[in-house]
Amino acid sequence: MSADLSHVDTWLFDLDNTLYPLESQFMLLIEQRMTDFVARETGLPRDEARALQHEYFKAHGTTLAGLMTHHGIEPKAFLDEVHDVSMDRLTPDPALRAAIARLPGRRLIFTNGSLGHAERVLTHLNLRDLFSDVFAIETADYVPKPALATFDKICKLHAIDPPMTAFFEDSEKNLVPAARLGMTTVLVGAHAAASTSEHVHHRTHDLAAFLDAARLQGSPP
Repeated sequence: MSADLSHVDTWLFDLDNTLYPLESQFMLLIEQRMTDFVARETGLPRDEARALQHEYFKAHGTTLAGLMTHHGIEPKAFLDEVHDVSMDRLTPDPALRAAIARLPGRRLIFTNGSLGHAERVLTHLNLRDLFSDVFAIETADYVPKPALATFDKICKLHAIDPPMTAFFEDSEKNLVPAARLGMTTVLVGAHAAASTSEHVHHRTHDLAAFLDAARLQGSPP
């Protein structure tokens, strides 16, 4: 059955592995550069650096947050380096563009990536003009999702009314605070169907098809 999103007037979208498929392995390029950065800054062998990188991601929400907390890393240098990757693995999806374009109300990006990274990816995917703003890790003062303080900040900054908002994410844990605030949550990706979380209201492996089928404001009953 199609999702009833007729109450929604604000649309929040995560960026990486949400507006393009995980299967592109684009994020793998960034993760590899993160491992290189951690290995260089800590002096650890690459396999140990990769393990530390994952440990920081789990404990702090992003590898960067862990590096800032434990190593005093300057965030801009890290973000500029790890996001400096080729866009070749990403392909614009006309069907997704059309599906997002028909959504009534505001559309915002809510990402733990950097502003520069979001601008590059959205422009490459031919989606940038569909979004009124990007709330990135710099906007969040480097406090990543799923921190409730960061959700509070984006809600205040953009006067978001959570019960009238839908949030699309590939990370189940990042949907927990959204659901608790009253947002409608949509888990995106091939793994979504297996989710049993009470904080996930809808699941889809095909974001364009999901949006096309959804009931929106002004749609016939």
